[in-house]
Amino acid sequence: MLDADLCEKARLARDRRFDGRFFIGVRSTGVYCRPICPARLPRRRNVAFYPSAAAAEEAGFRPCRRCRPETAPAGTAWLGTGATVSRALRLIEDGALDRGDVAALAARLGIGARQLRRLFSEHVGAAPLAVARTRRTHFARRLIDETRLPMTVVAEAAGFGSVRQFNDAVRDCFHTTPRELRRSASGATRAPGGLRLRLPYREPFDWRGLLAFLGPRALAGVEQVVGNTHAASARRTAGRELRYQRAIARRTLIVVQRAAEGGALWLSVCGEAPADLIGLATRARRLFDLGADPARIAADLGRDPLLRPLLRRRPGLRLPGAFDPFEIAVRAILGQQVSVRAATTLGARLVARFGEATALCATTGIRHRFPTPARLADADITAIGLPGARAQAIRHLARLWAEGRLQLDGARELEASVAALCALPGVGDWTAQYIALRALGEPDAFPAGDLGLRKALARGGKPLSERALRERAEAWRPWRGYAAIHLWTHSSVLTNRKGNHERNARNS
Repeated sequence: MLDADLCEKARLARDRRFDGRFFIGVRSTGVYCRPICPARLPRRRNVAFYPSAAAAEEAGFRPCRRCRPETAPAGTAWLGTGATVSRALRLIEDGALDRGDVAALAARLGIGARQLRRLFSEHVGAAPLAVARTRRTHFARRLIDETRLPMTVVAEAAGFGSVRQFNDAVRDCFHTTPRELRRSASGATRAPGGLRLRLPYREPFDWRGLLAFLGPRALAGVEQVVGNTHAASARRTAGRELRYQRAIARRTLIVVQRAAEGGALWLSVCGEAPADLIGLATRARRLFDLGADPARIAADLGRDPLLRPLLRRRPGLRLPGAFDPFEIAVRAILGQQVSVRAATTLGARLVARFGEATALCATTGIRHRFPTPARLADADITAIGLPGARAQAIRHLARLWAEGRLQLDGARELEASVAALCALPGVGDWTAQYIALRALGEPDAFPAGDLGLRKALARGGKPLSERALRERAEAWRPWRGYAAIHLWTHSSVLTNRKGNHERNARNS
């Protein structure tokens, strides 16, 4: 539930820290705004506060054309919990209601449809279908404003089943037609030979730190980190994660850079625009953890005297996510008990031997897709120099994935996801927690058995025991994953200073 007094203070101060965390309905104008809206402040008696854009629209308000609510950073009211609503919102972001109904979504979460609707009414202020519709409509508005894509392509890229649905949704939300919105747009921002989308986030944002983590782990031929950019094939695997995988051109390249003015990343799509552009943008947001609320995380973790200086040293540190969960799961197994360099070398060999060649421009260095689950299920993975036990573990994982018997989609609680992964041969708690941290973006995932973490909290030069580390980390809930990243980053800096490149299980 929203604290009306706190919301009012944030509204009067136009506090950017609250952008996207709530929305303001103005009864005198019929519009709803972000807390940072530059328009003249309405009187308190004329405003109402809503936890989501969908809730404001359900109450009959339309989006403000000055502050553009559809461009606000993603809401954070449900982050950091394992609540059913949080998991449902993740599945809706992944398009669960674009291709299914509320009953099917509720079944994936293990509850009834009526209970799911009740939870959404209580916590989100809008029904699941309304949230999904707002998500599609707001993304469509951004494509209308920021690109010159034909309206038929916009409708498909935003997840609408037909142009008629798209037209109706835009009229209902913005009280105008798509073409009228296009005429009033300030101008498109296009990348050379493609298009460009703005992905907003909350400051502070440690972009350099994130690239410093992803760079050494970039697989040759699949992705690149060069300077201030991250590049990869849009059709990275042939998995089931994107709804229109086959509609994504093999020559489509995505390049992500930080916007010069801050507050957002630019996602440039070079080549043919994929049909599931909304899914592609969602994956990019997950990879760079753009939905995080750094102020809230720092306030909670900063109570610990050990973490407080690390938070000051690296403000806005994010969880390095994943574009493809299957790829991260395989790489976690590849990286067991080896260094970052060794794990990346093994991954590159796996791609070169079992991946599929792409037709991307040779100058990018991106020439392959990661091997598919079906390809790895029966592959002789020992040929890349991998021990037999780990090769068998990857084959078993790939077989279950290809058959649809294993899914990493965020529908389960963290504990259930870890338990399902630990049931696989060759996967222990460390590997399962690492997969949950990166592939699922679980903010509370915590590999307590990691030697690096235990050394970071050493007492008298002796690494902390796993049990003692778990007990210490209880105070860090629900942000133990962020605490782990801070400790790993700090340990890496110290290790590099000493010139000590010891092997460590965490470096997968």
